[in-house]
Parts: sequence; structure tokens; C-alpha cells
Amino acid sequence: MSSSSPQDDLSPRKLKLSDIADLRAYERTRDDFRAEIITLKKRRRIGVGLFVTLLFENRETILFQVQEMARAENILSDEGITTELNVYNPLIPLPSTLSATLFLELTSEEQLREWLPKLVGIQRSLLLRFAGHEVRCVVDEDHEAQLTRDDVTASVHYIRFEFSPEQVAAWSTGPVELVVDHPDYLEVTALSEATVAELATDLAD
Repeated sequence: MSSSSPQDDLSPRKLKLSDIADLRAYERTRDDFRAEIITLKKRRRIGVGLFVTLLFENRETILFQVQEMARAENILSDEGITTELNVYNPLIPLPSTLSATLFLELTSEEQLREWLPKLVGIQRSLLLRFAGHEVRCVVDEDHEAQLTRDDVTASVHYIRFEFSPEQVAAWSTGPVELVVDHPDYLEVTALSEATVAELATDLAD
């Protein structure tokens, strides 16, 4: 693939065309890369209650997503890969930011019918609580316009948490809780020390 692209002007954390392996090269490394990502996601995936799971994304998880999309859809052109980068690059967090994919793990038709209407607004109902601070999530505007309706929510949302310098400094000083304060889904879970340390790498400059 060409290494010259408008993508090259992005933040160093963002993916460029030159970061995406062609399909034959990817097949040679896929098994090892997939194993690495599975291990990484274990530190970055947090369940809250019965149905809500957050996966905190970073450059590696999004690189894997783009490579897998290219593989599944047999995307061979620079134009096609650029389209995928434009979709997924916004999910890579900039410094002082955490970015997450919110999944509603509803596995039956009955659960979908009951909970998707009840959980309208869930994408605005998450916050991180730590060291006397609370950081409420912000919804990705482009995806919200596509995924959200007034009467039923989607099973997947893209959110981020934006930190002040003081909050970044306080992140690793004590326990961290992930809170969901939706009126129909009130849940709290504590982040492990491994997850707190992992996410500190996203917040760093």
C-alpha cells in the first residue's frame, strides 16, 4: 500500500495506510497478533451488571479491528482501507482521553425486546469515579446520529471520557469505579489494578 496519504498528518496515535498490512502479510502474522489482542482485551474489558460491557480501545485494538475488517471484506484498495480508517481512527484515544465501545450483551429476542427500549440513554449514563473525581462519558457524535432513536437504543455505542490534567494526575492514586446511573440500570464495578494501570497508558501524553 502507498505510504503517502492525508492519514500521515494525523496524531502519531492514529493509524495510517502504511500501518495496515496487505492480506497475505496479515495472514502470516494473524494467529500471533490475535492471541496478543485477546490478552490485551482482557485487561481492557469491564463488565458492569448483567448486560453492560465496556471495551476500552487503543491503537492496537483498533488496528486489529481494521485488519479483520479488511480480511473479512477482502478490501484490497487504498481507498477501501482509508474508508475503514476514517471510521475507526476516531476511536483511538488522544492523550487525557479514554475511548470505549459500549456493548449491551443481550442474547435473546426476549431480552432485546425488553431492554433496548428500557435502556434508551444508556450511552450517557456511565462515569468513572476515583480519588474524589467523577468523569462522565461523552458520546461520539457521528455514531450517535446513526445509532440512536428516541424509543429504542442500539446494542453498541461509542463513548469517551475526557480528563482534566488534575484528573489524569489522580487516576492512579486510588481505587477506580465504573458507574452506570441509568434509572433502569444502576450498577457499579471496581476496576482491577491491572486495568487501571493499562488505561493510564492511554491518558499519558
